[in-house]
Amino acid sequence: MADVEEVAALYDPGEIGRADHNKGDRFVVRISNVVAWLFPILMVAIVAQVLLRQAGHNQAWLDDLQWWLYGVAVLVGLSYAVTTNSHVRVDILFDNFNKYKQTRINIYALGWLFLPFILFCTDIMFHYMVASVKAFEGSSSPNGLHNLWVLKTAVCLCFVLCAIAIVSAAIRYMDQLDMTSKWAKVTGLLPGVIFAINCVIYYAVWWVVWLMGPADMKSRDVTRTAFFDEVEIMGYDMSIHVLLTLAVTVVLLLLLRLRTGSEG
Repeated sequence: MADVEEVAALYDPGEIGRADHNKGDRFVVRISNVVAWLFPILMVAIVAQVLLRQAGHNQAWLDDLQWWLYGVAVLVGLSYAVTTNSHVRVDILFDNFNKYKQTRINIYALGWLFLPFILFCTDIMFHYMVASVKAFEGSSSPNGLHNLWVLKTAVCLCFVLCAIAIVSAAIRYMDQLDMTSKWAKVTGLLPGVIFAINCVIYYAVWWVVWLMGPADMKSRDVTRTAFFDEVEIMGYDMSIHVLLTLAVTVVLLLLLRLRTGSEG
């Protein structure tokens, strides 16, 4: 009889290692299973557009719909691949490592490399989304799908879902190595944690300045206030919010380390 996980791999990779999945993993799998139905809809849209175009009834909105469906489905698929470990990797060396070393590499790759990149993409996409919503952006084609802001909002949410997938998978791997303390969790995700703290501080201060500023203050004027200036530290120019981020991170690590030591 074939191994249960081998059978699951043929039909639903999301069921592989389900016993080890945490709530974040299962959330990503559930969302992905629903979004997967966009692919047959995409296939129908492509075939319909080809037939209509051959009949002389080209529909621009069907072209836009294909990109909308494909973009969302692929980005959600990225999260699914992270959770199920079904992404493409270079196995020349990795395959020959023992389980412990493979798990350590997975934690480093997810927490220290992939998570900061996805958070950066989320931050950048957030600005595109806000600009699109404010402008009520539509299609470049008169007959295309309008309300393009809906797509850009969905793309931003897809990056958030991918961040959830990365954090959940990294925590699952850390649990396998008995890295169960909050100190271990934070250090395993340290670059992403630093970036997240920086974003929280930056946007919190931005909104405080915006709300407390004069009525005629424009958004570009906010970043010209003193908090967003740079100061010279040992010959290097550093933003004040970056210095504050580093200070908050150091305090957080010290508190977690002390708590871990007292619990031990």
